[in-house]
Amino acid sequence: MRIHSKPLAYFYLALSMSLVGAYVALSKPLAATFPVLLLAWLRFGIGAIAMLGWIKRPASEAPLPAKAKGLLFLESFFGNFLFTLCMITGVSMTSAVTASVTMATIPAAIALLSWLVLKERISVRVMVAISLAVLGIALMAFAKPDAGAHSGASATLGQDKHALGQLLLVGAVLCEAIYAVIGKKLTGSLSPKRIAALINLWGFVLTLPFGIYLAWYFDFGQVGIATWLLLLGYALAACVVTVWLWMTGLQVVPASQSAVFTVMLPLSTALVGVVFLGESLNGLQMLAFAIAVSSLALTTLPLPRRGRGPTV
Repeated sequence: MRIHSKPLAYFYLALSMSLVGAYVALSKPLAATFPVLLLAWLRFGIGAIAMLGWIKRPASEAPLPAKAKGLLFLESFFGNFLFTLCMITGVSMTSAVTASVTMATIPAAIALLSWLVLKERISVRVMVAISLAVLGIALMAFAKPDAGAHSGASATLGQDKHALGQLLLVGAVLCEAIYAVIGKKLTGSLSPKRIAALINLWGFVLTLPFGIYLAWYFDFGQVGIATWLLLLGYALAACVVTVWLWMTGLQVVPASQSAVFTVMLPLSTALVGVVFLGESLNGLQMLAFAIAVSSLALTTLPLPRRGRGPTV
């Protein structure tokens, strides 16, 4: 299905990133139950089963050229495999609210890569919107809740763990930017459904040896039904729904402009962390949300037409 409506494409992109932000936050309790690579393997396995019917090439599509096959592998390697490892591990070492602060740099990273790789022109309006998105969420860095007082080796270890988690989240930001830029190239020759299915299949292959090894020693009997249901929802959202929504929106919207919609990722991550994981959210963070969301309006609302008014 190819869409032609920009408002609908905007909605798809915003919804996709909102769901990504939600599962970024909800991956924290899953990472507390499953080893990260086992969790990734289970995620891709569930996605592969759900998208079996999307793998076969439709009659309307030409056979995949070698360049497209290489791009599909890179899309999965950076956007699925590395992003999942960096994101899940980073969130497990920090918090959902902390992750939302780091993820605020995604719009700028995508816009820069779009300019360097796709040679897309970045309008002043989009640059201002991206700046608002980054500024708004970056304010949260000044309003992070205090985790409590610690001393000695415990405090040093906690700081080192938090710093490593932040570094991994920066890696996830770079992976997401590469994912958005490569995705724009793929949408020119492949349907969103087939892109989602093929990159998920690559993700399953990449995690297969780690998943089998970890599954052999893992006690699945300790996992409750609620955790299995959370895993199912996480996998379907991460592998199927968000990828299809994003690739469908990219058919109409330039990659540099789509960068602004990634602001929904940190917003959603922080909100889920507060509502479902019991993390803190204060007035300054609420102000950050308002500034960030205003960037969406700046990007999506039509510009006023210049010239004379209609004659009657």
